[in-house]
Amino acid sequence: MPDLSTFPITARWPAKDPSVIQLYSYPTPNGVKVSIALEEMGLGYEPHLITLKDEDVKSDAFLSLSPNNKIPAIIDPNGPDGVPIALWESGAILLYLAAKSGKFGGTTATENANITKWLMFQMGGLGPMFGQLGFFYKFAGKDITDPRPVQRYIDEAKRLLAVVEKQLDGQDWIAGEFSIADIAIAPWLNALDFYGAKDATGYNDLVNVPAYVERFFDRPAVAKGRLITDPS
Repeated sequence: MPDLSTFPITARWPAKDPSVIQLYSYPTPNGVKVSIALEEMGLGYEPHLITLKDEDVKSDAFLSLSPNNKIPAIIDPNGPDGVPIALWESGAILLYLAAKSGKFGGTTATENANITKWLMFQMGGLGPMFGQLGFFYKFAGKDITDPRPVQRYIDEAKRLLAVVEKQLDGQDWIAGEFSIADIAIAPWLNALDFYGAKDATGYNDLVNVPAYVERFFDRPAVAKGRLITDPS
């Protein structure tokens, strides 16, 4: 049985089964990427619910694993070099899990590069821009009287949605076959519903994007993975 006691986080969130991947996360668009991937890949894991409150994400225990104080993070007791490995940053974790499982990362170098390209599109564009949109459209930023910030992110969201809409012409999944790129992108597209920003961004006027999001969340493993429960 692997010994995870060297990871300080396990003192606060102990592993009931240290032989499986330990997931520390919360059901945000970034947080569900990893749980969905684990379900889709059939990898054993144990979820630990980490709230977004400072007492969790800024605790010494969590920072010992994720120094950027962001979910998700994992400990894989069966790392690639025969020792446990800790990872944070959702995109890095998805790439790692795809390589570990041999699933959803492409079967050739060309497929892998194409999938990684779209994964980075989400990490560098879709996620950060939609996150800013949420802040200015729904959360504290909505009280700013200057209309320019929110309009900037509405316009950028529209542009990014148009990129995805075009890419999905004639295909079900963003890189051709279902992949970690879809696991990264679809939850962020769905965030527009949570932000109440579908009408503002023209989401409901699109054809491919809404069908894509519905198709994604209809997958049984996705339906299970989007729920991160506290096992304690």
